[in-house]
Amino acid sequence: PLTESIPMSAELPDTDCPARKIQDVAGVVLAGGKSRRYGSNKAFARLGGIPLIERILKVIGSTFLHIYIITNSREEYAYLGFPMYEDLIKGLGPVGGIYTALKMMGQRGGFFVGCDVPLLNQGLIRYIVERSSGYDVVMPKVGDYVEPLHAYYGKGCIAQIERIIEEGEYKVSSFLNQVRVLYITEEEIRRFDPRLLCFNNVNTPEDLRRLEKL
Repeated sequence: PLTESIPMSAELPDTDCPARKIQDVAGVVLAGGKSRRYGSNKAFARLGGIPLIERILKVIGSTFLHIYIITNSREEYAYLGFPMYEDLIKGLGPVGGIYTALKMMGQRGGFFVGCDVPLLNQGLIRYIVERSSGYDVVMPKVGDYVEPLHAYYGKGCIAQIERIIEEGEYKVSSFLNQVRVLYITEEEIRRFDPRLLCFNNVNTPEDLRRLEKL
């Protein structure tokens, strides 16, 4: 797992051996946000000199054998060298990205994360995936708050996502009561990430400065 200090990319654990990577679940980065509050594409904002997207992909790439980026700006992310898909249905937000990845991937499901959470914890990610057997969704929950963009979604969600799209509902919460969901408790989360750093996201330059101080 990542430590509480923010390591440089080269200092992250070297777990690039394919045999140690998760193979039946993909790692998916949703990079389709408009970054209106940040003022420019926050995926390329630098934390410790490293773009957020590269920090995220370092952890995701060392955890999963198959990695996909969902973006409608393929040219911006092409240099990273990962497979990319554009939203099958534009304008749906995260639900559209989840739907696209589940439809396109060959794996049974994916661990989905946004492009603005640079302090991912590999141990917690692996734990979420390990708990996914028999569930369509495995999602962290802290108090009354859930983390829909730090969660596992399986292909069993596809039909229910299509249903809410047809009904004009584009929130992840709209289909959760129709699928099998396991919530990872705060106690479980803190075993891996005592300060819950992995959920810190960057929406504004001020958020980035705050993370720099950690």
